[in-house]
Amino acid sequence: MKTFSEEELKKFDGGTPGAPVYVAYKGKVYDVTNSPLFIDGMHFEHYAGCDLTQFMADAPHDDEVMAEIEVVGELAK
Repeated sequence: MKTFSEEELKKFDGGTPGAPVYVAYKGKVYDVTNSPLFIDGMHFEHYAGCDLTQFMADAPHDDEVMAEIEVVGELAK
């Protein structure tokens, strides 16, 4: 499994047409490319290419939503 630095993860922000769109959560990197919730790399005020761990506490859902998304790597600390 690939390990992404925060700088590498930023490259997958949805800004490049046809490129994968990734987010990180609790040390894992998820592929949200085909998610209708990340149109143009945004989900409400949250951007793809970032670690969303700190924002999930305020989300109207819990960790179970992440179980449905493909893990493509790990986020280096």
